[in-house]
Amino acid sequence: MTRYMLILASALVLTIGGTPLARQVALRVGLMDQPSARKVHRSPIPLLGGVVIYLSFIVALVLFGDRFYVNQVVGIFLGATLVSFVGLWDDRRELSPLLRLLGQIVAALILIASGIQVHLFRWDGLNILITMLWVVGITNALNFLDNMDGLSGGIAAIAATFYLLFALMNGQYLVGALAAALLGACLGFLVYNFNPASIFMGDSGALFLGFTLAAVGIKLRFPDNVHIVTWMVPVLVMGLPIFDMTLVVFSRLRRGLNPMTSPGKDHISHRLVVMGASQREAVLICYLISCVLGILALFVSQASIAEGYAIGIAVALAGLWGIWRLEKALEMGDRA
Repeated sequence: MTRYMLILASALVLTIGGTPLARQVALRVGLMDQPSARKVHRSPIPLLGGVVIYLSFIVALVLFGDRFYVNQVVGIFLGATLVSFVGLWDDRRELSPLLRLLGQIVAALILIASGIQVHLFRWDGLNILITMLWVVGITNALNFLDNMDGLSGGIAAIAATFYLLFALMNGQYLVGALAAALLGACLGFLVYNFNPASIFMGDSGALFLGFTLAAVGIKLRFPDNVHIVTWMVPVLVMGLPIFDMTLVVFSRLRRGLNPMTSPGKDHISHRLVVMGASQREAVLICYLISCVLGILALFVSQASIAEGYAIGIAVALAGLWGIWRLEKALEMGDRA
């Protein structure tokens, strides 16, 4: 526990100290997120916050992580570095969706080559396919969610908190160390990113957080329960980003738009604002939903097969109702 706290505190301090420097660098080199009709901010905001999150995460683990365990996560480090670099390049040059996707696929393959993959079925090919879908999907889901001050960083911090709890419950030092580093980096960044934000993480941060959370979710183990139940645990912890991406993809396809090349104000946070919430309130509501899903994940981790699937089905039905309700909110906003 002491080592976890050292990792968390070091990542927190490094991010708090490094983010103002990154902001100055972004201002100097002109790496800014410009306002547009599809965005909620009205003046240019410096990027590069994601670089600080990435560096703080790595440095905290190198300084205070056990060398034996750190050597086991070289695949996570390499894959996370690749997606963070792709995101930084996209922040600077605006890459095509195909190139971004290719970078994420290569990062997922690095993860699989290092031995980190899903082991749900007897067939390796199916396990590899599910791993690819999970890693690429969650990586993009966190990036999709990065659309309002403090949203993506806060949701990542909540997910990391629950991963840390699971690690403590099951004696998984490696997962605990990774989760503690993520939590500290996210909390430190939120000091500057919560509304009104003075810096954004950019794609470099959102893609890094999504990839790392996906990888840590795969590493979770529950020795006191069976895979047929516990596979739902990381899905529930990451439920809010999954819901948001599902909502956006469904909505854009329904309206005849390309989900990857037609950005707009159609995420859960935007729709909550249309329904009357302020930006801060919308983000806090998303935090609350994510916490509830994390608590349900705690129950599922200890549940029987019947109990686990009852919770899973109930959450899925609630998600379908949420999509229908929020689609109505979008239609109201369009008419307004």
